[in-house]
Amino acid sequence: MNIIAVTACPSGVAHTFMAKKALERAAKEMGYIIKVETQGAMGIENEITKEDLLNADVAILAIDAAIAKMSRFNALPTYEASTKEALKDAKKLITKAIKRTKSPYGRVLK
Repeated sequence: MNIIAVTACPSGVAHTFMAKKALERAAKEMGYIIKVETQGAMGIENEITKEDLLNADVAILAIDAAIAKMSRFNALPTYEASTKEALKDAKKLITKAIKRTKSPYGRVLK
């Protein structure tokens, strides 16, 4: 399973990067490949590329603020949650994203 994710919080500092680390750690423990882009005070870091989008099975948006370039995810099953949810239980978030995005509707936004 190839996962791409974006994390962002209103201040673009603490929760953005803590959520990134939580998702990376959980995905690794679950045996998944993940790339996490952060959109914070320093702008976009570790930006998701066109190749990343083509290889992804699902996109997770752990965001508490609007993000740039949202339309990139239109062709992918996408699950939106808060950074708080990613911090509380990233494994559960990943599992929910994978299950919910297998629906015939494809795009699931909270």
